[in-house]
Amino acid sequence: MSLIVFDIGNVLLRWEPQAAFRHAYDNDAEIEAVLAEVEFYDWNFEQDRGRPRAEAVAAIAARWPQHADLMDGYFDHFGLTIRERIQGAWDIIAELATRDHRLWALTNFSADTWPEALRLHPDLTDIFEGIVVSAHEGIVKPDREIFDLLCERAGAHPDQCYFTDDSAANVAGARAAGWQAHHFAGPEGLRADLYDRGLL
Repeated sequence: MSLIVFDIGNVLLRWEPQAAFRHAYDNDAEIEAVLAEVEFYDWNFEQDRGRPRAEAVAAIAARWPQHADLMDGYFDHFGLTIRERIQGAWDIIAELATRDHRLWALTNFSADTWPEALRLHPDLTDIFEGIVVSAHEGIVKPDREIFDLLCERAGAHPDQCYFTDDSAANVAGARAAGWQAHHFAGPEGLRADLYDRGLL
């Protein structure tokens, strides 16, 4: 039996951060300009590492005070960013479950937004035996420690673990930790890789 581990954002749930700001701008080009100005993806990564909302907004206010209220609102509008499921990946999970594999998830996620993900998609807690959320641990992918932590928590050896993630860096991190890993670009490619490895 293998331990098959899924990333969540852009593997199971499409993450579209622009959706949290469409109420304030006429088009996505304007949103992208603001996200680039405030270094949104680097900023968001620190929340994945465990930085709480108040500190995140303070960091914006210190450098871009004109955008502090807008970025504070990201947390309130977060649910809009993860409404769409990548259904083909959910279908694969359902098939893997019939093969008696152990299924876990490993996600970089903010502690302030994770409850909204569970509210919108409560079956996340049904399909996985366990979920490791980066902000809860203070460790993020692709750091080796988070892969080792999941192995310890699941009682699994690294060579038993298979991981899929849309981030090439996270895939490389998993491989460096001794896991098998697949760079997710869509359900079809994942299905083919699982089949080639005899997991599906």
